[in-house]
Amino acid sequence: MGALRPLAAMAFCLALAPAALAQEANDNLNAVLWMQKSVEYKANAEAVFALAKIRLDEALKDKSRTAAPAEQTGNFRDLTPAVIADADETVLDNSGYQAWMVAKGETFNPKTWTQFVKSQTSTAIPGAVEFAKYAESKGVRVFYVTNRTKEEEPATRENMRKLGFPMTANIDTILTAREQPNWGSAKGTRRAVIAKHYRILLLLGDNFGDFTDDYKGSVEERQKVYEANAAHWGTDWLMLPNPSYGSFESAPFGHNFKVPLEEQRAAKRAALAPWSGQ
Repeated sequence: MGALRPLAAMAFCLALAPAALAQEANDNLNAVLWMQKSVEYKANAEAVFALAKIRLDEALKDKSRTAAPAEQTGNFRDLTPAVIADADETVLDNSGYQAWMVAKGETFNPKTWTQFVKSQTSTAIPGAVEFAKYAESKGVRVFYVTNRTKEEEPATRENMRKLGFPMTANIDTILTAREQPNWGSAKGTRRAVIAKHYRILLLLGDNFGDFTDDYKGSVEERQKVYEANAAHWGTDWLMLPNPSYGSFESAPFGHNFKVPLEEQRAAKRAALAPWSGQ
């Protein structure tokens, strides 16, 4: 029996080898895989932009409509029509950065994110360029309200130009965070600037904050805000899918990213509504 022990030990080590060599599990693996490789994601995005064309045409015919009731006041009927889209994961696909984080076991870092932005390797979300061109052909100005920073705007603009997005030479259509003193992560102040001169027909985004500044509440508070705006969803507020990141994931831990990762994960688990098993 003693002679068999080295063989048994070797077999045990070989059995453990795949687990030892495997990468640590990453919460974002399936989400990024779905966004990069699934036809389901592409079909979903194409469907949203197909609907956006229909809703755009409807809104053009009804001058009483605005997609920004909180920011659009006064007589806006005859203002030049515009749509507002977020950039990241709404018209720009940054899944390469998300995949890099999964592959390297990294988390979001402003420094590496800026490096990614400056690499100009974001691709276009399926249907996004075609929708932007369609809107422009109808005389509708397309604005991009993004939380990319002022310093990241030149690379963003060039990346989008290379992808075929219409870029207006004499008008700044990319409104970035910190571009003006009161332009923080909430986007209402930037929507208000656009609303002074344009009738806003549609809002497009992938995160609750692309539509309302009341996005940083608890899971329950966000649900109430969602329900209060029921008339907008699918009509003039159009949401792109993004299971990879956003305010949905931080709501369970109070949007406080200083909380340790394990505590964040525990809060997200606690927010789940699992089957009882019976």
